[in-house]
Parts: sequence; structure tokens; C-alpha cells
Amino acid sequence: MKISQTFNVSQPPDVVWTFFQNIPELAECMPGASLNEDKGDGVYTGQVAIKLGPFTASFEGEAKVQVDETARTGHAEGKGFDKRGGSRSKLVMDYALKDNGAQTEVSVDADVQLSGPIAQFGRAGVIEETAKLLIGQFVTNLEAKLASAHSPATGEDEVQPVADDDGADKPSEPVAVAPRADNAVNGLALMRMVIAGYFKRLFSRKP
Repeated sequence: MKISQTFNVSQPPDVVWTFFQNIPELAECMPGASLNEDKGDGVYTGQVAIKLGPFTASFEGEAKVQVDETARTGHAEGKGFDKRGGSRSKLVMDYALKDNGAQTEVSVDADVQLSGPIAQFGRAGVIEETAKLLIGQFVTNLEAKLASAHSPATGEDEVQPVADDDGADKPSEPVAVAPRADNAVNGLALMRMVIAGYFKRLFSRKP
């Protein structure tokens, strides 16, 4: 199954590319994903969990990531196994970053192979709708992390003096809190998107 997505990130390419090399931070932006171990040489182990109605799967596996810094492209290959349900997945993905004015255009091309119980969702087009939703949540989390890391150290981040009981000034504690990436798959939103996509395809068919 081929999946292609293109989206823009509101940061320059140098910033986005640097962040993409931080695999643990990048994994935190993807809903349902968690990184277990960095085995070195671009090899990582982790898991991806997803729930769709009564269907629940948690794929544990390994992925290898290779990058071309000059071209700002990356290639990843991974495979996972759901011990409980017996489903298997294999992923081959390429991504590229391009300068788009004040933003960065990110294009992703993936080939997903599924077997076992989850394969029925692939045939129904659910996986494609799932990918669209997950990419949308990924971009939201990515934007929040980048904005937090590169915002000016002013306003709430500054330590402001406050008056003590005796009238003397003393520094207050910083109160700024960095945005937290939401690392859970929104099953309800996913179902709404799948149903909406189904009816859109249904009514767009020509008699």
C-alpha cells in the first residue's frame, strides 16, 4: 500500500532538519509511538500502538534510519509484530525537506505491507485515513515542540521579582511550561474521519 503526504512546518529547513535527527524527540511527536532503545548505527527499537473500535494492536519491532544531510532526505525501513493479535507490518519510507519561503515543506512517501487481522482494515481504506489523521497530529505536536525550543526567552520565561512580606524583592519561580506532545491516538476522531471518507467516496462515484 502506497501512502504519500506533503505538509509544511512553520520553521526554516535548518531548524526542522536538525530536529529530525533527534529520533527520540521525533518519536514523541508521533501519536502512539514510543522509542525503547537506540542500538547505534541508525537502528532503533520501539513500538506503535493503535486502537480502532474493538481492534487494538501494539506493534513491537525495529527500524533502521539513513539520512543524506546534503540533500536533506531520509530513508527508513522497519518491521513490527503484534504479539497479542498476530498482525505483522513492514514499512519502507522516504522523506525530503525543501525550503518553502519562511516554512519547510516535508514530503513523505511510504510503502506499508500488512498481514494478519489488521490487513482487513487496509483493504477497507482505513489505513490510508489513519495515516492522514496521524500525520496531522504529528505536525501539530512537531510545531509545538519547535515553537517551544525556538521562542525568545522573554515574557513568561523571565524571572520577575516579587515583594516579600518584609517589603524586599526576591526573584519568583519561572512559570512557563513547554507544550506537551500528545502521544495518544484519538480513536474517536479517527472513526469520524474514516466514516466521512467512506461517504465522500460513496457519493462521489458516478452512476
